[in-house]
Amino acid sequence: MRLYLGCHLPAGSGYLAMAKTALSIKANTFQYFTRSPRGGTARALDRDDIAAYNLFSAENGIGTIVAHAPYTVNLCSDKTQIREFARAVMREDLERLQYVDNVVYNFHPGSHVGQGQDQGITMITDALNQVLTEEIKTPVLLETMAGKGSEIGRSFGELAQIIDGIVLKNKIGVCMDSCHVHDAGYDVVNKLDDVLDAFDRLVGLNRLQAFHLNDSKNESGSGKDRHAKIGEGTIGLEAMVGMIRHPKLRHLPFNLETPNELDGYAGEIALLRSLAGE
Repeated sequence: MRLYLGCHLPAGSGYLAMAKTALSIKANTFQYFTRSPRGGTARALDRDDIAAYNLFSAENGIGTIVAHAPYTVNLCSDKTQIREFARAVMREDLERLQYVDNVVYNFHPGSHVGQGQDQGITMITDALNQVLTEEIKTPVLLETMAGKGSEIGRSFGELAQIIDGIVLKNKIGVCMDSCHVHDAGYDVVNKLDDVLDAFDRLVGLNRLQAFHLNDSKNESGSGKDRHAKIGEGTIGLEAMVGMIRHPKLRHLPFNLETPNELDGYAGEIALLRSLAGE
């Protein structure tokens, strides 16, 4: 089975340019923000660029790519205008992604900012039920979170609660982040099989559609969410290679979000490919 390994790329140059950049560092997938990480207006939709990308990606074996919503999207904020902004951004992003082949849409579930976990989960499910429609073709992925502050999604159980409340469950999936689940207290270093079994029982491995591959600067259970370069953190290189080689994960698109520039990503991709036997 082919390994799909890439990194986070700036989206300012368009889909085709991102794909060519990915290939230049021996990546065959990539992730990008749909607009500024702080939100705001998306760049003008270039249908010609997207059509060229769709053709180029098919010809060059680029796998599923990940469109990442801005960090400012918070479906369970205590402020009405922030929740409305989040829904509007997601609707617009999903409308634009209708034209892109082989893409998933990832977002951070949100922070309840003192309203409580149950209220936050209710607000997220209500918002997703307003955003998701039968016409949407792009899977929407909840990202596993580290548990910083009042984040929702620090446990597989919380993700399961959100999904349970979704009407169009065929539209919803999960993106697992190795740093986040480690910092949330899951032992991905010594007990990866147990972690995946727990995920399967609560959420379902069939819903896992993307993976963020990051080492961590913190001990397991810290809840701090600080990414480290591959092999330079508390997860370690051996465990990271175990993730990309795991038979239950190997088919997924793995994207690096490590603190790197393009040359650093190229080095990590080359290292991981060599250790994965590619």
